[in-house]
Amino acid sequence: MKRKLTTLSLLVLVGYTVFAQTAADMVKPDESKIIGTATKSAMHTATGISIQPVTTDLKWRPILTNKCIFREPKVPFEDYIESLKNSKTKITNSQATEATNKSVATVVPVVGVNYLGNENNGSSPMDNNVAISNGGWIVSVANNTIEYDNMSGSTIYYNDIVSFIGDASITNVCDPVVLYDKLADRFIFFAQECSGSSSNSHLLIFFSKTNDPNAGWWYYKINGNPLSDGSWFDYPKIAISNNELYISGNLFYDSGTFNQAVLYQIQKSAAYSGGSINWQYWTGISGNPFTLLPVSNGHGLSYGPGCYMVATDNFGSSNIKLYHLTDDMSGSPAFNQYNVPTTAYSPTGYNAAQLGTSTELKFFDSRAMSGFFLNGLIHFVFHSDIGGAWYGINYNRLNVAALTNQSSMYGASGAYDYGYPSVVAFGTSVTDKSVMIGYGRSGSSIYPEVRVVNCDNMMNWSTSTLVKSSASFVSYTGNPERWGDYTGTTRKHNSPTASIWMNGMYGTSLNVWSTWVAEIHAGAASGVAETTTDNQVNVFPNPVTESFTVAFTLEESTMVDISVMDLNGKLVQSLYNGKATAGSNTFSFNKANLAKGTYFLMIKNNTKIIKNEKIIIAN
Repeated sequence: MKRKLTTLSLLVLVGYTVFAQTAADMVKPDESKIIGTATKSAMHTATGISIQPVTTDLKWRPILTNKCIFREPKVPFEDYIESLKNSKTKITNSQATEATNKSVATVVPVVGVNYLGNENNGSSPMDNNVAISNGGWIVSVANNTIEYDNMSGSTIYYNDIVSFIGDASITNVCDPVVLYDKLADRFIFFAQECSGSSSNSHLLIFFSKTNDPNAGWWYYKINGNPLSDGSWFDYPKIAISNNELYISGNLFYDSGTFNQAVLYQIQKSAAYSGGSINWQYWTGISGNPFTLLPVSNGHGLSYGPGCYMVATDNFGSSNIKLYHLTDDMSGSPAFNQYNVPTTAYSPTGYNAAQLGTSTELKFFDSRAMSGFFLNGLIHFVFHSDIGGAWYGINYNRLNVAALTNQSSMYGASGAYDYGYPSVVAFGTSVTDKSVMIGYGRSGSSIYPEVRVVNCDNMMNWSTSTLVKSSASFVSYTGNPERWGDYTGTTRKHNSPTASIWMNGMYGTSLNVWSTWVAEIHAGAASGVAETTTDNQVNVFPNPVTESFTVAFTLEESTMVDISVMDLNGKLVQSLYNGKATAGSNTFSFNKANLAKGTYFLMIKNNTKIIKNEKIIIAN
């Protein structure tokens, strides 16, 4: 049902009109060099539903989730990527140091406020992401959970995403992504239904009602099988312009074979007031990209109509695919492809080692991971072979008008693999091309690490800074262990000095992944070759958390009661009473509230005890 627009909504719409008229930052490539296009669908509509999510108990954090069916569809050229091991030899060099340009950046990243983010509840990888508003609200997401924090690290809201949505038709979610729309002063949150089946594939999109995520959201559900050809949507990337939201993804047939990339073009202004929104999609994209990366303006400034996108070949190439969506839906958009030459890149075919285990961390390929547009340039990152069959960070600046690309590699061939980078603008002016890049690092001599590095205006690299080290290796779903799909790095747009926030993935003492949220700002270079100590000031959420997790399987959906009992069978704490779904379930809670002693976590329905798990609290 359509709703009347409030005065505030009308002001927002007026604002969008002004923004569209002043979008001078967009650059049109030379259209004589167009090499392909795409096919536009008919226009569709979606209706918003108001949701007011209620937090779980922040002290005990009881979370029950139905384990996602993490299907690993067949990546194009996967056999070829694997075969690279036959042509590349991984060369070890115990003296290897991080590769930098001759000139070292004068800025080094410094870790400010940092704290435990979304905890693991059976997922690998975590698919972690983060956004921060001008008002200081932080929305942090990872597979199956969402939380709101303030800038001191105190958690205000925490729950699993299925409970957040409250839609009976959605029982499995994954691949959450969140961004902050500076022009509208709102959050946009995305997740997808993750059963890996065309029969129930949906894009789940949420627009915050105000700049405070606690005030509720408007929820839209869009078909993830748009061609009705037995495909399901996976691996999302999202971006915004003044007037629109863009969501790209890969479509896979139910067999797991790659079909094609798709881009959804969605009008966003009405979504902030819960009105019906128009949307369309683009298929048959020239160049057959695998993972299409749309980019927003890196400073949150006016941008549009339309947007830019880039794609790298996951199996390697000496070209970057540039795409230009030329107009908003309300105009006459075209979807044009250009090829931009670049330094040759390729995956290694190898995975990353970890200290203390034979379990490796999985790399996929060399697909584009993260990027933004600013002052005529598209900045983007991915990982590729830096030499000796080791992965490093491949950072790029693509000049849209000139159709040229400048790339630079960062890493430590011979010692460490670098993976799953994300990049964010760090300059205080649009002409300053400096960036911060967050990433993961691992090798046979270290546990997996979350790190950050600066690349300055002249493309000089800083020394890297450790954000969070792992307590141990990670090994709980197989070998190789999933290391990532993507990570989250975001700019605090109104900070008086350059400031970013990031959400990285590290290993716990239980050999599982968890996430860490951190503020990063600038410090002066000290001449030290590399920051190697975990010297951040830990500011934990209130209360401190230490999760206990247990898995159980049900043949059919049923109501369950989950409680903590003492050795005498006396109730210590009732944690959960509600529905658990058929299949594999995971329950977690904060055991830091329990005094020293032995307890039992009892899971039962009205007829039998499903699980009776011992818990020992040593201190």
